[in-house]
Amino acid sequence: MRCPHFDAARCRSCTLMGTPHPVQVSDKQRHCQDLLGGDMSWLPPVTGPERAFRNKAKMVVGGTVREPTLGILDPRGHGVDLRDCGLYPESLQASLGVLAAFVVRAALTPYDLSSRTGELKHLLVTESPDGELMVRFVLRSQEPVARIRKHLPWLLQTLPGLVVASVNLLPEHRAVLEGEREIVLTERSTITLRVNGIDLHLRPQSFFQTNTEVAAALYRQARTWVEELAPPSVWDLYCGVGGFALHCAAPGREVLGVEVSAEAVASATLSAREAGLGGVRFTAGDATAHALAGGPAPALVIVNPPRRGIGAELAGWLERSSVEHVVYSSCNAESLARDLAAMPSLAPRRAQLLDMFPQTAHYEVLTLLERR
Repeated sequence: MRCPHFDAARCRSCTLMGTPHPVQVSDKQRHCQDLLGGDMSWLPPVTGPERAFRNKAKMVVGGTVREPTLGILDPRGHGVDLRDCGLYPESLQASLGVLAAFVVRAALTPYDLSSRTGELKHLLVTESPDGELMVRFVLRSQEPVARIRKHLPWLLQTLPGLVVASVNLLPEHRAVLEGEREIVLTERSTITLRVNGIDLHLRPQSFFQTNTEVAAALYRQARTWVEELAPPSVWDLYCGVGGFALHCAAPGREVLGVEVSAEAVASATLSAREAGLGGVRFTAGDATAHALAGGPAPALVIVNPPRRGIGAELAGWLERSSVEHVVYSSCNAESLARDLAAMPSLAPRRAQLLDMFPQTAHYEVLTLLERR
């Protein structure tokens, strides 16, 4: 894959740009195996398209209200427009052009880092496999909300796929993507991502993998392992919108998903209800606190933590518990290696690398642990 923005040094986010994709994958596999060590069995790595694979665009808004840029900021704080970024499908690229026109139409002044003035900080756009769009306007204050509401009918008409629009408020001057408060502006509050025949509902503040095709393979492999083991009870910790829990549901099996985001739990609960999965339930809470609260442990635990890993407390609980198997999905093999070292009684038996983030050094790795 070639990128004019990378070649011109306007954007270097894709650090492996120009490296042949098979070489990228083999280097990631070697790096992961070196970190994890052991004598586990490795399945062939999962790959998908090396371009046009992202289902989400996280665009910093720069420039001016008359000529906004959607992309990143350069070292001087000036906007670099990346609406034609090759990581996005053409349909998602096309929506970014319409959204840039909406910024002008609704007079949404881009936020300026140096002067700390302006309103619109980020545009977050998610597209489902069926072409449904969710657009979130990250603002400094509520001042532009009335204008967004006024011009929203034009946006809905111009972008037929747009079904969820919301405002996220981030009043602080911080290097974060979004704030805590969300204002939904449309009748619908979720888009539907159909993955392996399962409808996952995604709300504005819910997390989902940015590579839908590879995420589907991740869920399929986890389901295969769980079906082989046939545990009577499963916990899915850091469950997000319930991808692992819903894929691993089965008659007679109790599945509990735990996620700190109440928005994600609401989405997962809706998905389980629509699918008629009575044995699956979800609760909002901290994964570690839930495990440490006591009560009978399940036969199998699935963990899909953020980059920092599950940490010493949860790893220690798993080590001491009666849990027989753990399915660990990690986006950071270094934190995974630390967590494995803290659970010596749970030996890694099988693993698979999934190239979730082509053109970068990042990847996902799925590991099956078994009590010795």
